[in-house]
Amino acid sequence: MIKTIFRVLLTITGFVGGFELFRVAVPSLVVATGLPAPQESIWFAIVGGALSGLIVYSITPFIIMHMGNVAVWTDGKMKSIPTQDIILGVIGLIIALLIGVLLSFPLSRIPWVGPYLSLAVTLLMAYLGVTFMLNRKDDFPFIYAQLSRRSANVPEKKGSPVKVLDTSVIIDGRIMDICRTGFVEGEIVVPGFILEELRHIADSSDLLKRNRGRRGLDILNKMQKELDVVVKIVNNDYEDITEVDSKLVKLAQNMGGVILTNDFNLNKVCELQGVMVLNINELANAVKPVVLPGEEMSAHIIKDGKEAGQGVAYLDDGTMIVVEGGKRYIGDTIEVLVTSVLQTAAGRMIFAKPKLPLSVMMKQ
Repeated sequence: MIKTIFRVLLTITGFVGGFELFRVAVPSLVVATGLPAPQESIWFAIVGGALSGLIVYSITPFIIMHMGNVAVWTDGKMKSIPTQDIILGVIGLIIALLIGVLLSFPLSRIPWVGPYLSLAVTLLMAYLGVTFMLNRKDDFPFIYAQLSRRSANVPEKKGSPVKVLDTSVIIDGRIMDICRTGFVEGEIVVPGFILEELRHIADSSDLLKRNRGRRGLDILNKMQKELDVVVKIVNNDYEDITEVDSKLVKLAQNMGGVILTNDFNLNKVCELQGVMVLNINELANAVKPVVLPGEEMSAHIIKDGKEAGQGVAYLDDGTMIVVEGGKRYIGDTIEVLVTSVLQTAAGRMIFAKPKLPLSVMMKQ
């Protein structure tokens, strides 16, 4: 329906344009060449308009097709530009155009070149305004961060945003198990500079670093072969940025993606830049079972604690249990009574005291 209306409008425009052309321009050209002016010029113009309208009507499908291609190309290019940059650019453009209009009034009074000079100055101010805002966006952290947070809070209408992996979360390896469970949706992106950093770690002379790097490469290889999610390597790089974390944040902003990490410092940088972060450590803490004071549990004491008489045990998820008076039960599995739970930045600690050794309870 829209295409039909657009085709009719273009045909009418072609008819009007041809009518005016044959009514005014063609007779004037004929007279200028010394030939006699055509008789019945109004019918001459109508015939010319009809021919022009017919030509436009016949080529309208090609015009619509090419306009659609241009629209798709423009939309694809605009998607790669962060919304924050577009908003800042528009703000700079509006301010620069206002300045250009004010300058154009005195310039337009200059004889001969005034109008052209005022137009040139206005266009130059528009270019400088947009360039200034985009090059100095780091000087407006509060505005940029606020716009970034608002855009990050807008729900994605076309599916889940891409997940950008950093080096630490790849080496950690838990991301593969999380993806296997289906809790991570959307496309997973591994930047080329992250892959290069993994390769450098894998080639390190230090044995521990070399093993960590090779583990990360093995994890990526398994994710591509064994998981149902799409794992894509992108070679976007920013040569003007030296820090890998800064490149990662910039890539996530450009792609409108989410960074997957377990790096605490990167987490804070992303919050300042308005980039959404999924922290694996926060997820691990969130899914740990809730333990309340007064509950009973079994604990296998494996070593002594920092304080005198303390014993230390661990849950399956790695949570430390500090048992008061548990040192004498090292190597045994005992029933303990939870006395308190302490949540720290490093994780959660459970403090408990022995109830009865499991062997005694079994004998009873």
